[in-house]
Amino acid sequence: MEDYRTRYPGLPQPPESGKPMLPPGTYQDKTILITGGGTGLGKAMAVEFARLGGNIVIASRNPDHHAAGIAAVQAVGGRAIAIAMDVRQPEQVANAFDTLEAEFGVADVLINNAAGNFPVPAVDLTPNGWRAVTGIVLDGAFFCSREFAKRCIAAGKPGAILNILVAYTTGAAPGHSHSAAAKAGVLSLTNTLAVEWAPNGIRVNALSPGIFPHRDHSPDMLKQRPEGYEAEWRRVPGLRTGNTHELGWAATYLCSPYAAYVTGMDFLIDGAERHRRALRQGEVVPIREQLLARDTAA
Repeated sequence: MEDYRTRYPGLPQPPESGKPMLPPGTYQDKTILITGGGTGLGKAMAVEFARLGGNIVIASRNPDHHAAGIAAVQAVGGRAIAIAMDVRQPEQVANAFDTLEAEFGVADVLINNAAGNFPVPAVDLTPNGWRAVTGIVLDGAFFCSREFAKRCIAAGKPGAILNILVAYTTGAAPGHSHSAAAKAGVLSLTNTLAVEWAPNGIRVNALSPGIFPHRDHSPDMLKQRPEGYEAEWRRVPGLRTGNTHELGWAATYLCSPYAAYVTGMDFLIDGAERHRRALRQGEVVPIREQLLARDTAA
């Protein structure tokens, strides 16, 4: 495929990683709970909140992820703790909030980032597979949001919730019916809770990333892109993929006092990938054939 970057500049690269987007100390004495915050995009967001002075709480089921997230935050001079939590279990969610409050007080920001996904044709998706993904994505976002809001309201303090979605939330995602349905549910939940909780000073927004390469992609997702995520720039009108610190900057803005009037919004950050249309669309390849070709190549 022709490298169009020799003829078109594409979208410019952002400032280098390591530079905070907001004023230093924006999150000083604030506590940010990030589900799934020890790997990938969750870890990238944790780092950017930490640069701005926030106390980071990494909540996930995997102790190895805890260690990785804490190390990344400490590397930029931040403070973090980790809590074992399965977002599908309301009792564990409540216990996690008890634990973080004993350390830092009532949380100021909740990032619902925990997710699950694997490619499979819908007719082959088992009930357990469906529940595994929808439980983490949709149920988990609700259980965590409800617990966060209850505590903010009881304490009489404002709060900010950010739900991490995907660029295909409002489109189609063949092979990902479980994830697409769950993320669409979270988008609707975002809008509804934004209206319900605005009188209480709690803002609820969503952030929908496109392709952001990182080291923690699951084996199932990596198999879909044998050339690597970086090669996906060819499918993005901006002619590049995203940098994880760009996503972190977007998250820190949306949860900050500088976005105090922003609620109920789905912030899309994907280089215009969602809106891509060509003069002539490519051939349709059924999802089962796509997965078969992938597995054969592997």
